[in-house]
Amino acid sequence: MALAQERGGTLTVALNYDLDTLDPYASGFLTDVQATFLAGLVAPDHDAQYVPVLAQEVPTLENGGIVLSEDGTKMTVTYHLRPGLKWADGEPVTSADVVFTWEAVKDPNYLGPEKDGTAEIERIETPDELTAVVYYDGVYSGFKASLFTYGVLPKHALEGKDLNKDPYWDAPFGAGPFMVTEFSRGQHVIVERNPYYFETDANGVQLPYLDRIIFKIIPDSNTQTTQLRSGEVGFAYNVPYTSLATLRNTPDLEIVSAKTLAFRHLTFNLRNEQLADLAVRQAFAHAVDRTALNRALGDYMIPIDTFVVSTFWYTSDDVPTYGYDPELARQLLLDAGYTPGRDGIMEKDGKRLSFDFMTQAGRAEYETAQQVLIAQMKAIGIELKPDNKAGAALSEARRSGGFDVWYSGWITPADPIDSYVSFYATDGFNNGGAYSNPDADAALHAAAGSLDPDETAAYMHEAQQIVLTDLPSIPLFETPSIVVTTNKLQGFVSNPTNQTNFRQVAPWWLAK
Repeated sequence: MALAQERGGTLTVALNYDLDTLDPYASGFLTDVQATFLAGLVAPDHDAQYVPVLAQEVPTLENGGIVLSEDGTKMTVTYHLRPGLKWADGEPVTSADVVFTWEAVKDPNYLGPEKDGTAEIERIETPDELTAVVYYDGVYSGFKASLFTYGVLPKHALEGKDLNKDPYWDAPFGAGPFMVTEFSRGQHVIVERNPYYFETDANGVQLPYLDRIIFKIIPDSNTQTTQLRSGEVGFAYNVPYTSLATLRNTPDLEIVSAKTLAFRHLTFNLRNEQLADLAVRQAFAHAVDRTALNRALGDYMIPIDTFVVSTFWYTSDDVPTYGYDPELARQLLLDAGYTPGRDGIMEKDGKRLSFDFMTQAGRAEYETAQQVLIAQMKAIGIELKPDNKAGAALSEARRSGGFDVWYSGWITPADPIDSYVSFYATDGFNNGGAYSNPDADAALHAAAGSLDPDETAAYMHEAQQIVLTDLPSIPLFETPSIVVTTNKLQGFVSNPTNQTNFRQVAPWWLAK
């Protein structure tokens, strides 16, 4: 028998990274906390399908929300806001807030790096307080996945202020289900119910059900596991697979496993002269034993050969593959002129194949993978030296190229092509390894500029073929989401996208 929803209570969540800001456009991490207090016009749901949030419907060609120019080279997207929306301070939400958000984020004086989706907009018109008409200078398939999904900002609270440092970000509010009441850097963030939140349940009860959420910043995975077992936290994700056997035997906990749009990768910095040698990257690829690596990580991952996860229709099997073959890996290095040194590490012209190897400090899964990969590369004569970072230092290093080799994970939005542009195009925001191929650029940007599914697939197949030939990074695994919660938490359904589980937090509740 289904339980009746109960209103009230506090959920304590473990965050495995240190938050440097609550500004979603400036954060280098997923916007878990920000999703509780900021609402976008649309957002991806549990099935990675976009649903309306502040907007009344998701614009499409079919419903007339998207209109192409006569020559098909530009598009206009119209959003109609729900009537009666209010910010958490009681002021009305209007189309002027949509315009303000675009202008504030694209402003060159604003230093937040997450400007995706701003440059493509020519102008926004507001024929009335509930309508925003967005004019694009081209056809931009990723319009839902960027600017207006992260969150609309309150013009009346921020107009004329310096977004880079305004005190608003110490206790921000939006039109989402909660508002921030306490932000203690390095310690915790507390969000409490927004009294003006618009959403209600089927019985007309105003959401959210929870009174508050406490986000505890716990970068160390082992500490997270300990606090889950002790009941100090009631929700954690990215829980190490190797901890699950222990957690399964802990009373009062539930383990939720779900498919995601995430994949793990090994990425090279091509500024490094040795890593710029394709033969060296191919040697890396043939030296990775995915089976052994997966076993060390708990055997939950799905090996992949391309960076487009299997959820998307344009994933391709027609890409170069690099099976585990350590003999071939060594031969590739010998053919490239490398010879074993005294300690077994390959060298050429007096330079050893020795690289700094970065991953996220304190994250057990990543650090375990790092150790396995160090051993696998050593077997063919490549030395990897751990150079782990956390928080803002990690974010800065991955974007600026402050690494030689990097093991990590990406998770994409439901419309992911802009993410692939970001990872692999020459001007990509997340292309910290400095990969550049004009043919890959052309295919990726063409895919991002198409609304035709068949055309998109053709461009993405081409892009995968080029990138996997050049091998700026090695896709390793698709990864399920493992979330551990208190068994009192009800209404939770995992979200597979990069918009985090907290986009649909309003209906969560705690049984007493």
